[in-house]
Amino acid sequence: MLRPKRKAELTARLTEIVGPENVIADETDMVLNAHDAWPLSESKIRAGELLPTADLVVFPGSTEEVSEVLKVANKMKVPVTPVGGGAGTCGGTLPIYGGIHLDLKRMDKVLAIDDDSMLVTVQAGMVGIDLEEEVNRHGYTTGHTPTSLRASNVGGFIATRSGGSLSSLYGKIEDLTLGLEVVLPNGSVVRTKAVPRHSVGPDLRQLFIGSEGTLGVITEATLRMFPIPEERRFRSMSFPDVRSGLKSIREIFRSGAVPSLIRLYDPDDTALTVTSHFDVKDGECMLMLGFDGSIAKNDIDESVSVEICLSNGGNDYGEGPAKRWWEHRYDMYYPGTLTTSGYAIADTIDVVATYDKLETVYHAMKEAMEAHAPMVLSHFSHMYPNGGSIYMIFFTSQLDAETAWSTYRKIWDVGVAACLREGGTMSHQHGVGLSRTTYTEGEMGSAFEVLKQIKKTLDPNGIMNPGKLGLGVKK
Repeated sequence: MLRPKRKAELTARLTEIVGPENVIADETDMVLNAHDAWPLSESKIRAGELLPTADLVVFPGSTEEVSEVLKVANKMKVPVTPVGGGAGTCGGTLPIYGGIHLDLKRMDKVLAIDDDSMLVTVQAGMVGIDLEEEVNRHGYTTGHTPTSLRASNVGGFIATRSGGSLSSLYGKIEDLTLGLEVVLPNGSVVRTKAVPRHSVGPDLRQLFIGSEGTLGVITEATLRMFPIPEERRFRSMSFPDVRSGLKSIREIFRSGAVPSLIRLYDPDDTALTVTSHFDVKDGECMLMLGFDGSIAKNDIDESVSVEICLSNGGNDYGEGPAKRWWEHRYDMYYPGTLTTSGYAIADTIDVVATYDKLETVYHAMKEAMEAHAPMVLSHFSHMYPNGGSIYMIFFTSQLDAETAWSTYRKIWDVGVAACLREGGTMSHQHGVGLSRTTYTEGEMGSAFEVLKQIKKTLDPNGIMNPGKLGLGVKK
């Protein structure tokens, strides 16, 4: 934390930039702004622990104000932690070294809609559902529908490489982002052109996509849009095991059909999630499919997909389970009984692998995690022609805080180790934050040194979100 004299100087300089009403130093606001939706931090708060807080929360209203704030912070060598909606699940916005919490919620406007190119330019602080509803009014969809859509914003999507429920068809945020405006730690502003493709050197967009505020502050983005589909329909198929479900998914992609929604639940997740509403045999796996497009296109894609599933031992459940999941997809983002009692923690390790490794990664992680967690559920989602993601969901409840926190970390350690050992990647869409920061070097190998050099060049004073992505950790 800053010493009183230095804090007073910082407050005065920032007040000149954004106005006194947009520099907050009240302790209550510091605490409320201190955490995201990381299950560990939520559990610690319930246990009465205080999380690290910033010295100030600053609300810039423009790219110019962000630039001036960073110039001051860089000169005074004050840490800056950007925050958007605060809906991340990995502790990425916790200001663990104090300093400035740079909250972008005032920057929440659509700046332009290009009908000819089907592009929307938007400020980074705009909440996802507000953006989606705005482009809907113009006849478009962003195709980006994470379960946090009502609580997260565009800058957070880009900073963490977010994925939406329909990414099999529309892509993840890195596929949807054509142009960026970023303020670097020294206050200079970088803009990348919004073009569909180019061959002018490396694609610098991708340097900042997924950077989690460690290399600069994303202030604007130009995103792709799609015409609202003529219809969205659903189909559900059960399988006797994970293998036959995955085989069907692979064959669906190879056929040329591209469902918008693909979710395969393992037997444990099916038992908990599906059987309370539908009569599914014990030990079976439920595959949920969605199709976006014209009626004619959906007729073909659905017919091909169903035929493939039936040929692999699938049992047709109609639209029921998949449609119900879609209609209740946001429910899971709000606290339930598993996450709000005692020293109980429920969390998800989202990983990704190619098809040749996917089932092996699943079994290895499940076995490793079940040695320390009484409940491990899994589903495969965000599937692509070459592979897909697995959500490894675990629950643990202990009698005291020390055991709870150490057990939680042990489950993460063995789960990530099993993933990396079998050739998977430790995050598909939730990012790194604090929950994965100690594993980043092991994940990236020799490429981690390249990332460190980029960080050193762009942020020599180490002010940007220190401690995240394995970067800027104080010794």
